[in-house]
Amino acid sequence: MKKIMITVKRVACYNDLMQEFENPIEHACDMKLGQSFIVENCCKPDGMCDSAWETMLPFIKELSDGGGNFYDGWMKNPYSAMVSCNDGFRPVSFYIEVIE
Repeated sequence: MKKIMITVKRVACYNDLMQEFENPIEHACDMKLGQSFIVENCCKPDGMCDSAWETMLPFIKELSDGGGNFYDGWMKNPYSAMVSCNDGFRPVSFYIEVIE
């Protein structure tokens, strides 16, 4: 299996949507801009958000197995993907790429 690197490329926060729709929560997301994780054997790295991991896992599995070229040329690097977590209030964008 190929080794994968995940890098946090964008962290957004929509305070207006939170105020209108979300019940206050004390702790939601630990991801920091530029933070990176190494994935070996499709195992979730320590510190990775469970929800974000579930969203990106299909891409990670495909890349780990040597696949890529998602959606017929979507990414400039065919062995990569840009995936965002499913938090509509504070989405985080992750760049996933094969490194070995």
